[in-house]
Amino acid sequence: MSNLLSLTTFLPVLGVLLLLFIPKDSKGTLRNVTFATTVVTFLVSLPIMFGFQTNAEFQFVENVPWIAAGPFKMRYFIGIDGISLWLVMLTTFIMPIAVLSTYTAVEEKVKEYMILLLLLETGMLGAFISLDMFLFYIFWEVMLIPMYFMIGIWGGKNRIYAAVKFFIYTMVGSLLMLVALMYLYFKGLEAGFTNFGLLQFFNLNLPLSTQTWLFLAFALAFAIKVPMFPLHTWLPDAHTEAPTAGSVILAAILLKMGTYGYVRFAIPLFPEAAHKFAPLIATLAVIGIIYAALVAMVQEDVKKLVAYSSVAHLGFVMLGVFAFNVEGITGGMLQMINHGISTGALFLIVGFIYERRHTRLITDFGGLSKQMPVFATIFMIVTFSSIGLPGTNGFVGEFLVLIGAFESQLRWWTVIASSGVILSAVYMLWVFQRVMFGELDNPKNQKLADLNAREISIMVPLIIMIFVMGIYPKPFIDTMEPAIKKLVSQVRTTRMSARSDSLPAIPAGHPGMPAAPASAPLPEGHAPSAVNPHHPQ
Repeated sequence: MSNLLSLTTFLPVLGVLLLLFIPKDSKGTLRNVTFATTVVTFLVSLPIMFGFQTNAEFQFVENVPWIAAGPFKMRYFIGIDGISLWLVMLTTFIMPIAVLSTYTAVEEKVKEYMILLLLLETGMLGAFISLDMFLFYIFWEVMLIPMYFMIGIWGGKNRIYAAVKFFIYTMVGSLLMLVALMYLYFKGLEAGFTNFGLLQFFNLNLPLSTQTWLFLAFALAFAIKVPMFPLHTWLPDAHTEAPTAGSVILAAILLKMGTYGYVRFAIPLFPEAAHKFAPLIATLAVIGIIYAALVAMVQEDVKKLVAYSSVAHLGFVMLGVFAFNVEGITGGMLQMINHGISTGALFLIVGFIYERRHTRLITDFGGLSKQMPVFATIFMIVTFSSIGLPGTNGFVGEFLVLIGAFESQLRWWTVIASSGVILSAVYMLWVFQRVMFGELDNPKNQKLADLNAREISIMVPLIIMIFVMGIYPKPFIDTMEPAIKKLVSQVRTTRMSARSDSLPAIPAGHPGMPAAPASAPLPEGHAPSAVNPHHPQ
């Protein structure tokens, strides 16, 4: 089906239209319609996964004219490759779980909350599938608005502060990216490009000085979204104040927009600048891994502890991506998916216990394993996943990241980052021990009910994925590999070309100059520099 990506992306908007006709007082109906919409969206996305061909090309492509205003021509240009496929699937997989978690957590303004959830899903899916840079920017901004209101209206006591901080940080990065995007577009016009199509800009040969400034603009926007140290300070506040579903979506999907942005846009568009700044970004990633782990250890609020763990985990993703080899980027991509599953599950666990006790302070708990054995078992599995125990999904991604980074120029960074694995085990096992074990002294804890059927059904799909990806990650890796090899080939070829350009020219026929073959093949996935300006890229 040629319009399968569009159907998946805009099905949630159809759900919004249905919600508009349902009275505000019908809270159960509003929740059920929203849940049904996200489930149908997930089911519709399954043919994308099963119909995906394992190659490096973009598939399910739609490319039609959209806006033409003077020199500005935008196309509705979408498609996915192995890099974006699993992020699309993660989005459609997480959303029904997030909606189901709201059934008892949200009682005020239910209609508005459900509408925002569905609009947020469309924005996230649209950003992952956009191959027109202007279209990507629109979806990028669309995501910001629902999350801002979810934090600001349904959040905790400091929700306004957290929402405004989230909005300001994200908007600053977005505006810089918009300026860089417009400059890139006008450079494309000079080269004969006629629209904002992403793929044609991969062949735009920019000098290193220009690449540097453009890369910095894109990189700052994505670094805020990741978030990377020292731009991470908005995240603990946003996570702590956001409602449970908001925290789950923020951790599982929204943060991946930053890391995905580097892989899809910043690195292939500006490869020489990416190599230039790789040591700096790797340094910030490693600082984030260690710093976030140390800060997590001293947190008394379990939700804030999980928030800081996100900063550490995504530091590993950035380290893998900037290794610029297949192992590192594959590990980084896997870790994006793994983090979405394990950290999303951790925020759900925090939400379950908060609904029962209305506190997140670790000192208010203790001995819960005796009172809530099912909860304790699920918490233990997710904890093992978060610390990367072999057999769980967290192990495979971190292992590939460390291998890839060690094989690259980031060897010493890898050695330091490896200590983050130990530190994550320390703070996660410590919080598990303090919450689950010890004496059940608090009378309020002695009356807690174990997880009900709805809560167990929320966690079961996540636990299944923890073990599936941990025991048999091959289908995920095989699907990603061709697109990642294409990216690595593109970046390495550009880097080697830049190095050769800086060498002194050797006269033709010089004895030290080997004879060139009549027709040298291009590396796999490397496009020729000439681009047909009339092709609808």
